[in-house]
Amino acid sequence: MRMFFRKLVLAALLAAIPAGAQAHWRKASSEHFVIYADDSERDLQQFGETLERYHAAMAYLTKSDQAAPSPSNRVTIYVVGSERDVQKLAGGDSKYVGGFYIPRAGGSRAFVQKIRSMGRDPDFSVIILLHEYAHHFLMSSSRFALPRWMNEGAAEFYASADFPRDGSVNIGKPAQHRGPELYRAREVSIEELFDPELYEKKRKKGYDAFYGRSWLLYHYLTFNEERRGQFAAYLTALLDGKAPLEAARAGFGDLDQLEDELDDYLGSSKMMQISLPAEWLKIRPVTVSELSEGMDEMIEVQMRSQRGVNREQALAIVEDARRIAAKYPDDPSVLAELAEAEYDAGNPDAAIAAADRAIALDPALTNPYVQKGYALFAEASEAGADADWAAALKPWTALNQLENDHPLPLIYFYRIAQMRGGEVPELARGALEWASQLAPFDLGLTFQTALMQAGEGKIALAQANLLSVASNPHGGGLAEKARQLHEALAGFEEGTPVGPADLPTLVSPPEGDDPES
Repeated sequence: MRMFFRKLVLAALLAAIPAGAQAHWRKASSEHFVIYADDSERDLQQFGETLERYHAAMAYLTKSDQAAPSPSNRVTIYVVGSERDVQKLAGGDSKYVGGFYIPRAGGSRAFVQKIRSMGRDPDFSVIILLHEYAHHFLMSSSRFALPRWMNEGAAEFYASADFPRDGSVNIGKPAQHRGPELYRAREVSIEELFDPELYEKKRKKGYDAFYGRSWLLYHYLTFNEERRGQFAAYLTALLDGKAPLEAARAGFGDLDQLEDELDDYLGSSKMMQISLPAEWLKIRPVTVSELSEGMDEMIEVQMRSQRGVNREQALAIVEDARRIAAKYPDDPSVLAELAEAEYDAGNPDAAIAAADRAIALDPALTNPYVQKGYALFAEASEAGADADWAAALKPWTALNQLENDHPLPLIYFYRIAQMRGGEVPELARGALEWASQLAPFDLGLTFQTALMQAGEGKIALAQANLLSVASNPHGGGLAEKARQLHEALAGFEEGTPVGPADLPTLVSPPEGDDPES
């Protein structure tokens, strides 16, 4: 009887919900972000405005005047719903992943759990997003390779923000999410923070407080009046080529004294923060729209595809994409996602056909040109002497006309010129360098640009680019390869072209996108 009663109550409740109240995926577009969420228009609007105010706060504090990204070069964020959903998308050993970010030229993606707690205490997955966007922002502001502790300390400093209802932003509040780490994990000494080699020797002993101590040091040096100017002296010493600990002592003096001050600061109740009023943080409007019925069904396919797939995953995804596209044959956005799924599954002809149908329905969509460009490039690469490189270039040319600063056409202008053989025209080389400037957060692109510059004999420029890759805290195997190549180039004089034959084991970047979490 109780079960019967519960069913009646549930049925009554469901019947009382208006048809229009069911959830729909929505998209928020702003100057720096695109956000997809199965959430209310109000919450999505607020989330977009909050992220834009966060960007504006960092721009104000760093005195950055970086240009707004082209539409396709904005960060796209997917709000996926739960920690389990995030971990499933992350794949691999992901049981501790609460959110992650993949930096790519023309396709940076972030995955978070939920957005409703964006007030005084953001959800932890949102803190991860704020941390990674701080990296994204700082790399877009300057090509100078920050030391790892400073890179992570700055990201933690900005990510420990809160957002009062009056539109202001508070930056630099205590990083409460690092509290357990600071008090319970293996302490990282001040010398380990400054010297990456010394830290690497000891980090294998288990979980440590590197992130927490980096935040603490950055926070202390930011607000300590007596040490004002020491940041600049330290960075100048690094630029002059001093070893890490030597540069630290040149900038900060006695490191034992600095460590004692840092320990005292950790227990201090006088930590400051910066409050920026709303009127200082001018942002452009955020627009929210509801996805079409077809894209409401296709959004999961889009998320899985854009996270990055292996062969097995691609073959499963394309079946889902075909099933949905068959229901919505006149939805250009659905067809664009079908084109992406077909290309990932190794079906270039089907990808081209879907992309052409999408373009015919809506010539302003960018993704169909991208997928057609990928497919034609793949076909031409396999055709050898019979390759039709002029045809492979056409979708990239069309996309460049549609969105002049989209980095992908610039990259493929260069790659196609390479594949055609002979000397790569200066215009194509310039296109790759410009793409790298538009997307400095894409480490693979920076590495590729450095290889091109080394081949031109621009040793100093190549080394500068490699250093920015090598010092990235999430660089993985690519960072190590960049470090090795940076050292190898030190043996060549400026003006000496250095190509694959000179350094055969160092010129191929590792494959794959490792999410930053």
